[in-house]
Amino acid sequence: MNTTRTDSVPAPRRFPLREAVLFAALLVAVLGVYALMGSAYSTRMLVEASCYAILALGLTIQWGYAGQFNAGVMGFVALGGFCAMFFSIPVNPNFWETELPGELGRALLYMVAAVLVVFGATRLDRLGMPKKLRTVIAVILAVVLYLVVINAFRGVTDQIESRAGFIGGLGLPVGVGWIAGGALAGGVGYFIGRVCLGLRSDYLAIATLGIAEIIKAFLKNSDWLTRGTATVSPLPWPVPGPAEVGFTLARALYLSITAVMIAVIFFLLTRVYRAPWGRMIRAIRDNEISAAAMGKDINKRRLEIFVLGCILMGIGGAALGSFNSMFDPQGYLPLNHTFLVLVMVILGGPGNNLGTIFGAVAVYIIWIMSEPLALFLMELVVSFGEGAFGWEAPTNMDSRALQARVFVIGLLISLVLRYAPKGLLPETVKHHD
Repeated sequence: MNTTRTDSVPAPRRFPLREAVLFAALLVAVLGVYALMGSAYSTRMLVEASCYAILALGLTIQWGYAGQFNAGVMGFVALGGFCAMFFSIPVNPNFWETELPGELGRALLYMVAAVLVVFGATRLDRLGMPKKLRTVIAVILAVVLYLVVINAFRGVTDQIESRAGFIGGLGLPVGVGWIAGGALAGGVGYFIGRVCLGLRSDYLAIATLGIAEIIKAFLKNSDWLTRGTATVSPLPWPVPGPAEVGFTLARALYLSITAVMIAVIFFLLTRVYRAPWGRMIRAIRDNEISAAAMGKDINKRRLEIFVLGCILMGIGGAALGSFNSMFDPQGYLPLNHTFLVLVMVILGGPGNNLGTIFGAVAVYIIWIMSEPLALFLMELVVSFGEGAFGWEAPTNMDSRALQARVFVIGLLISLVLRYAPKGLLPETVKHHD
């Protein structure tokens, strides 16, 4: 009997023509901005775009890898910005040289003890207590202990605001604040994930949106911790600032830091995506029932990917906050820090790390340049109308041009969803025979 042996021949790697064309067009756009707006302005734009690229990478692994729609990106960005401020600004001697730190620590111990007591009350059913009675006891304890703890906190925080202004910072290197921002965002993401990841995707979006607003409200109203609406500035940079080396060079140095961060994150995420863990995450996304039937711990894996995405959002928010050199809780807006990141991921392609980086830079260039271009076109039309028809120029063209950002981004997302619903660089799914 003759047997025929067929050796599997790997398919030849295709030349990434689409990627090359898109990134070439993006490079032309960046060079055009440099030619029109100057090096200082354009380098600032690239630094901010690189920070947004880190945020978008955090979202694309949640949404693209695992199908988790996080509508609360703003909250994790704000946590990162808070850590960048708290860990890097100088120590406030008006707070630390008094008895206020001890009183604040005592109030924090009360809070921890109250949480432990309520948590213990929720486990009373393990001692044979009926679940309804356990729930009633836990709720009553939670309400009573909340009133006790909040009263203790209010007394301490009032003293801090009246005597020291706010507690100040820790005076540590900027990088420590960035790492702490990722850790804090990941910790909050773990808590949210344990509570909300069992919800359907639409309910998860609503829950994360609400939690983001809670985080913003807490930071805005905690004058003793963040100075609230008074803002905190200037925040130190991890590189020499503009006062030392000039605006362009300082921003270029900052850009080198964020570019290295993106390169490291991209390398690690690509390795994870191609590893068995990444294939398992995508299997859960595509068919959760089949993955569970194969013995995979669905909830644990979904929680891991959610926390990982939140960590990247916290790091990106810390880098962005340090670059802006000011912490302003009111400056965190859903339009700028959630919707814009969603547009970046949608344009680039959810689940495609390279596409996400492309989408982040491209969308941010469109977002920033739409205002001056709209103003230029409006002034051109007005000058023509004045000469040809005797029109009177409106007095609020600057504010109208600013609103063009929203129109352009809305038009962009509509066109992408219509003609490229999977993004300009969609996720490449390899099928194994």
